[in-house]
Amino acid sequence: MSTSPPPNPHDQAEIRLMGLILMQSITIGIAVGVYDSELWLTHSDPMINAMTYSMGAFAMQGLAYYVFKMFFQQGMDEKARMTQMERERRTKYTGMQQMFEQRRQDMELRMQQMQMEAELKWLEANPGKMPSWMETRIDNPGVMGPTVAIGDSQPLDLGISFGEEKEETEGESDSPSKERNSDGTFKKKGD
Repeated sequence: MSTSPPPNPHDQAEIRLMGLILMQSITIGIAVGVYDSELWLTHSDPMINAMTYSMGAFAMQGLAYYVFKMFFQQGMDEKARMTQMERERRTKYTGMQQMFEQRRQDMELRMQQMQMEAELKWLEANPGKMPSWMETRIDNPGVMGPTVAIGDSQPLDLGISFGEEKEETEGESDSPSKERNSDGTFKKKGD
C-alpha cells in the first residue's frame, strides 16, 4: 500500500487562505442580495444596516466554520491519524523483523560455538586420535561427494544407440518397446 507524501505546509496554508476568501465572498454576496431585495432589516440609517449585516455575515461564517469542523475536519483528522498509525505499525513490524533476524544469527553462532567446543573437548579427551569426519577429508582431499571409479574405460550408456547392436546380457529379453528405428524414434509394437 503506497501512501502519498505529506502535503507541503505552504500549500496547505494557501488552500486555507483561498477557502477563507471564497467563504467571505459568498457571505458578502448573500448579504448584498438580502439587503438589495429588502428581505431583512431595512433601516434608513446606513450605519445600523452595515452593523446588522456584518453581524449576520459573521454568524453565517461562524456557522459554516462549525459545519466544516464538525463534518469535514473530523474525517480529515481521522484519515491523518489512521495514516500515522499505519506508518507506526510498519516501522514496528520492520523493527521486529530486524530483531528476529539478529536473534536468529546469534542463535546460529551459539550453535556453531557449542559444536566447536564439543569437538575441542573430544580432542582433549582423546589425544592423538582423529575424529572420523577429519579422517575422510584427509584420505580424500577435495572430494565432497560420492566418488566414481576412474579405471572404467567403457563409455557411459545413456539408453540411446544409433545403429549399434548391443549384446544381450543374460536374463534380458528383446522388448519391442525398447527397439528404435534408424532415426532414433521408438518402434511401434506391431512392426
